Amino acid sequence: MRDPDVRRPGALPSAAGGLTRLACAHAKEAGIELEPLLKKAGLTLYQIEDPSVRLKVRDQISFLNLAAGALQDDLLGFHLAQLFDPREIGLLYYVLASSEMMSDALQRAARYSSIVNEGIALKYIDRADVSIFFDYVGVGRHLDRHQIEFLVTALFRVCRQLTGLRLVPTRVKLIHRRENGCAELAAFFGIDVEFGASVDAVAFTTTVKDRPVVSADPYLNKFLITHFEEAHSRRPTTRGFFRSTVENGIVPLLPHGKARAGEIARRLGVSQRTLARRLSSEGLTFSDVLEKLKFELAERYLTDEELSISQIAWLLGYREVSALTHAFKRWTGKTPREARSTRAAVAATHR
Repeated sequence: MRDPDVRRPGALPSAAGGLTRLACAHAKEAGIELEPLLKKAGLTLYQIEDPSVRLKVRDQISFLNLAAGALQDDLLGFHLAQLFDPREIGLLYYVLASSEMMSDALQRAARYSSIVNEGIALKYIDRADVSIFFDYVGVGRHLDRHQIEFLVTALFRVCRQLTGLRLVPTRVKLIHRRENGCAELAAFFGIDVEFGASVDAVAFTTTVKDRPVVSADPYLNKFLITHFEEAHSRRPTTRGFFRSTVENGIVPLLPHGKARAGEIARRLGVSQRTLARRLSSEGLTFSDVLEKLKFELAERYLTDEELSISQIAWLLGYREVSALTHAFKRWTGKTPREARSTRAAVAATHR
């Protein structure tokens, strides 16, 4: 995972692309043809083969979803996070590994990680426990599952490596849903992961921050901080579209029937008029965003066989299954059950 050239301009959040390249290598080893998947994700083989090329975060998310489907691995991001060498992260790993204390390492992870992946902002919070929150910036959270599971798992692996201890978190929370939890993740972290949470976060007891880093090197750390501070100062201050911010505000409110323009505006700290104006500047209305978001979520939820159609209706804010059926038929010409059956039949032919 090479270090990014933060001077490159671009409207959409970009990432160094190491995760996409790791997924490509894994898929190739499994005999998966890469070019069709890359094309669907808006990527090219040239972009993958040149490690200096940054990739759009939304394309990375899309490719991971496609690769997971092709590999029939619903835990692809989690599995990839256990395969890679943390040193592949590049200089970001070394600035953490050379820090004196874990509190220093975690705060530097929060400050500098967005240089590697502009679509994710980490927040370090030291209160009753020590927490790292993962916030999506300029890219929709709702379509992601594998990237976030990779990032949380990779961060936790690094923390264990830096302390030399088999740390157990006090909690791990993820916004996306897995209706019956996940035994593999629970075994890795040592606790049950809370899915369908309001935030993406991992927390430790406060004693973790006072743990020394076993590979501390103050001279190397000072040099690397100078490098990262320079890179940080050159980062663009704004990226992405307002639409993504609105989408990320809508998703947790859908099941509760509160996903209305006025409520979203209030939560984003803007007036309803400003909300409408900023969406209009992107050629959108609030109803456009809400409708497309419901469709994308419906398609995602239908791939989860553990979710019943009535549960999907509730997650999308519909009081009756018939309302979901009517909407889905308008979007696709099929009922949700018909769409699920078609997907199952297609998947069976590829087994």
